[in-house]
Amino acid sequence: MLCPPGGNPRTPRHLISAADLTRDDAVLILDTAEEMARVADRPIKKLPTLRGRTVVNLFFEDSTRTRISFEAAAKRLSADVINFSAKGSSVSKGESLKDTALTLEAMGADAVVIRHGASGAPYRLATSGWIDSAVVNAGDGTHEHPTQALLDAFTMRRRLVGADAGLGRDLEGRRITIVGDILHSRVARSNVHLLATLGAHVTLVAPPTLVPVGVGQWPCDVSYSLDDVLPKSDAVMMLRVQRERMNAAYFPTEREYSRRYGLDAERMAKMPEHAIVMHPGPMVRGMEITAQVADSDRCTAVEQVANGVSTRMAVLYLLLGGSETALPSAAARTEETHS
Repeated sequence: MLCPPGGNPRTPRHLISAADLTRDDAVLILDTAEEMARVADRPIKKLPTLRGRTVVNLFFEDSTRTRISFEAAAKRLSADVINFSAKGSSVSKGESLKDTALTLEAMGADAVVIRHGASGAPYRLATSGWIDSAVVNAGDGTHEHPTQALLDAFTMRRRLVGADAGLGRDLEGRRITIVGDILHSRVARSNVHLLATLGAHVTLVAPPTLVPVGVGQWPCDVSYSLDDVLPKSDAVMMLRVQRERMNAAYFPTEREYSRRYGLDAERMAKMPEHAIVMHPGPMVRGMEITAQVADSDRCTAVEQVANGVSTRMAVLYLLLGGSETALPSAAARTEETHS
């Protein structure tokens, strides 16, 4: 749950799962992110909102893209940033998550952004009582990656509805297709939950071996044919095959996977003219997406990186109790939408 503008900053909230967000929570974040995106267009790209606050990036897994995004977001809000990498630290010498957390608490961390290889680690950190900081899940195992889902939804709303026209609105009626390694993808899980909350219709496309057990309980449909769903998709999100998490052969060959589930120019031509192609990165060109598609105007991969900073600024701003006066236009527009 998030602390809305004007909330008590002494009562930290957390962002652990996209499933925890209500429709109003999600729209508030997206609207705030829109205001943050406008800051990026200014000559001076900083706000004094979180001056004096300390944000710790606690990364137990490598992820240059996500860590830099959170670091840029915190610094643009004038927060102090501490980057903590497990490699070469006391963690690699056997220190527990609890002792690491107690160390961060002693340093006076106001927010901890954690990425961990074990599903549930951010939840444990947030509910353990070890720290009083707000906790943001930056990816845990194969569980969730909520800020990635938020930046994806932000990108979809901007492209499919419009930056100004989208304020206060969700993704009601939009048809989103997520393709690839669903089994190992925390991005897919978070997107399914968030997009369903925002009113979108989600279809997962993957080989049967890469579809999770229990997917029937998720708020989405499942298809094994990419060609069948492309003509009715507003956005197609391609996922990387996560070989580092695989311990078995999930498909015959890369060539076979690419032939059946890769997106090339011929397949992209089957999509509606307004439809966009998305990718959370890093992309493996020639595997799940061809260079021609990745470099086309319809591909939002680079936009997603920029939008990630704006969205994470919004999350940190709201979690750390940003005041209503810091972003008056965002607060006013949100209030008008729900009045």
